[in-house]
Amino acid sequence: MGVAGCGKSSAASAVAARLGWRLVEGDDFHSDASKAKMREGIALDDLDRATWLTQLGELLAVHQRHGAPIALTCSALKRSYRDLLRGRSVGLRFVFLEIDKAHALQRVAARASEHLFPPSLVDSQFATLEPPHGEAGVLCVDALRGRDELSQEIADWLTTGSAA
Repeated sequence: MGVAGCGKSSAASAVAARLGWRLVEGDDFHSDASKAKMREGIALDDLDRATWLTQLGELLAVHQRHGAPIALTCSALKRSYRDLLRGRSVGLRFVFLEIDKAHALQRVAARASEHLFPPSLVDSQFATLEPPHGEAGVLCVDALRGRDELSQEIADWLTTGSAA
């Protein structure tokens, strides 16, 4: 979880590969209307995110019922969003990829031609973000660390409950 450009997809992909889990890109579940808003540089609001988060919660619940762990990418910027997801999946854990605004902006700008999220929306992500420091079931990591080191720490935490 984290703001645009923090590396959710890269980290989740690496962790899913390490653990043999299915990777699910949360962005794939945004409505066409929400995707259009983002492409136009319009920030999503709570109403825009409500249906999306409900769908992700249902997905988590189904996978949990079937005993099939997944690595799901989701910004989960507000505590209320995380709580909604927790309500659908008992024991759900989050990895918060912490990054500063300058690096997030740099990363989003570098991928602008291949991603629906424009650099102009990075500020709104930081304005919405309620960092999960102190929340149970959350591992906070530096998003600027190397992919291998980061994915190993996350995989260890997910499988043993403790981080390096």
